Amino acid sequence: MNELPLSVLALVLVALFFCSAFFSGSETALMSLNRYRMRHLAQAGHGGARRAQRLLEQPDRLIGLILLGNNFVNILITQVATYMGYRVYGDAGVAIATGLLTLTLLVFAEVAPKTLAATHSDRVAYPASYVYVPLMVVAYPLVWTVNMVANGVLRALGMRPREGSHHALSSEELRVAVNEAGTLIPARHQRMLVNLLDLEKATVEDIMVPRNEIVGIDLEDDWDEIEAQIIHSQYTRLPVYQGSIDHILGFIHLRRVLPLVHQGDFGREQLRRHLREPYFIPEGTNLNRQLLNFQRERRRIGLVVDEYGDIQGLVTLEDLLEEVVGEFTTDPADVSPEITPQADGSYLVDASIQLRELNRVLGTTFRLDGPRTLNGLLLEYLETIPEASTSVLIDGYPVEIVHVKSNAVKTARIGPRLKRPPAETDSA
Repeated sequence: MNELPLSVLALVLVALFFCSAFFSGSETALMSLNRYRMRHLAQAGHGGARRAQRLLEQPDRLIGLILLGNNFVNILITQVATYMGYRVYGDAGVAIATGLLTLTLLVFAEVAPKTLAATHSDRVAYPASYVYVPLMVVAYPLVWTVNMVANGVLRALGMRPREGSHHALSSEELRVAVNEAGTLIPARHQRMLVNLLDLEKATVEDIMVPRNEIVGIDLEDDWDEIEAQIIHSQYTRLPVYQGSIDHILGFIHLRRVLPLVHQGDFGREQLRRHLREPYFIPEGTNLNRQLLNFQRERRRIGLVVDEYGDIQGLVTLEDLLEEVVGEFTTDPADVSPEITPQADGSYLVDASIQLRELNRVLGTTFRLDGPRTLNGLLLEYLETIPEASTSVLIDGYPVEIVHVKSNAVKTARIGPRLKRPPAETDSA
């Protein structure tokens, strides 16, 4: 080695530095890979992704191979640099080489390549996999021996090296992944995916039409009124009952009976023959389960019943789908007849509206862990039946009670949320 010129040794040292940077950077890149994107690319036939996936199936062996190569190269760097320093400056050169080597290794073989690999993991990891796959074959006996000893030490400490290496995303983790997708997923699609995850948290009571607001056909009404209701109804399907919704007979599909009405060959008996048996939904059923139930039963409408069999409300497939895709228009006045925008930026709201719908339409953030309607929220907050013109601040939103009837708030005015709301107090 004494015969080798210093220029050759310098070239060797630079090459070893490149090798050290490669091992350090590729390790960070491979461990930073987005596993789901890698699997997608592998399934699409990407060669680098398939090799990287195969390497990461046994991370202990991959890490063992990288550390073996990195440590071997770093030892060679130390030996060569020390020898060069000794040849140039003698004993003092050893100390100089050690100091320079520490700084140089830290910057060029650790920090810089690892930072680059962490920010561009795909660009570094997939090309590196083409090197590691054949290298793993060549160095397999040594890697296997090192891993056997290392895993034995971990087992002695009560740890399982392979445990936890394959974990599916929880719904909350998936929610974070969707929200952080950025421009990879359009904002509207992100909202739809998050809403789909939220179906598990909501129940049919959160979206149902309350019992007192169910529109249906009462067979005890005058037949002319029934015909007019069938002709002018804005709904496709209506419940049919005898005297009260508690005596439900079934559901009628208006499109099937309208031709008979226009032909004049339609009466109560014909109406009964076209009824489909009622479909009941137990209260507390989450929306995800109910969506599957609608699909399995081939239904689009159902009645929510409590534990005693009493009807509490009505749920349609359209209401359920709106929880996922949102309303079918962006104008609050068109989205819901219960909301009327005002010139001053406030909204007149029917207080029987569901809080979930109110939050979805207006973008408000009223809490959903208590009452389900705006009226219920106001009564819970005030703990009394309020009078008209009473104002209250709830969750940062000024709410003015406009009309009260039959021990319930009928209409309220909701203003824009205050940026820095004062302490929430009631004032008449």
